Amino acid sequence: MIAAAVAGLLAGYGIAIPVGAVGAYLVAVTARTDWRTGAAAALGVATADGVYALLAVAGGSVLVPLLAPVTTPLRWVSAVVLVVLAVRAAATAVRAYRGGELASRDDGAAGPGPGRAYLTFLGITVLNPMTVIYFAALVLATGPDAPSSGAERTVYVLAALAASASWQLLLATGGTLLGRALTGTRGRLATTLVSSTLIVVLAVRLVR
Repeated sequence: MIAAAVAGLLAGYGIAIPVGAVGAYLVAVTARTDWRTGAAAALGVATADGVYALLAVAGGSVLVPLLAPVTTPLRWVSAVVLVVLAVRAAATAVRAYRGGELASRDDGAAGPGPGRAYLTFLGITVLNPMTVIYFAALVLATGPDAPSSGAERTVYVLAALAASASWQLLLATGGTLLGRALTGTRGRLATTLVSSTLIVVLAVRLVR
C-alpha cells in the first residue's frame, strides 16, 4: 500500500511539475483575480489528472492504442483554446486599463469566478490525452509491482491526485503573490500581456 502511494505521488508530481501553457495560464488567472479563483482552477487541473490516473490503472494498456489516433487533434484543440483565452485576457486587460478599471483585483473585469475557473481548467486539461498515456506508461513499466488490487489502485490514484493538487495550488499561491506585488494599473496590465504572450508561445509548442 505504501509502495502504491509513493508511486502515485511520484507520478502525480512528474506530470504536474513541468510548467506548460496551462500552468502559466493558472498563474496569470490567479494574479488577475484572487486565490479562491486560482485554487478552483488548480483543483480543476488536479481533477483531470486524477481522472486520467484512474483510467490508466483501470485499463491503460487498452486505452493507449485507442487514444493514439486522437492525440494530435486534441492537442491542436487544446492549443487553440489556450491561445483564444490568452488573447481574450490581453484584450480585456487593455480595455480595462483604458477605462481605468484595473485598480482593483476583485472588480471582476479581468478574470473568471471560481466555478467557471474550475470548469475551464478541467476542460483544458482533459483535452490533453498525453496525461493518460503518461500514467499508463508508468503503470505498465512497473510490471509485476504495478498496483493490482482495488485498494492499491485507489491509493495510487488518490496519491497522484494529491500530488497534482498540491503543485497546482502552489502555482496558484505564486499567482496570488504576483498579483499582490503588482497592484498598480500598469503593473497588472504588463503582467497580463507578458503572461498572455508566454501562454501563446507554450501553446504553439504543444503542436510542434
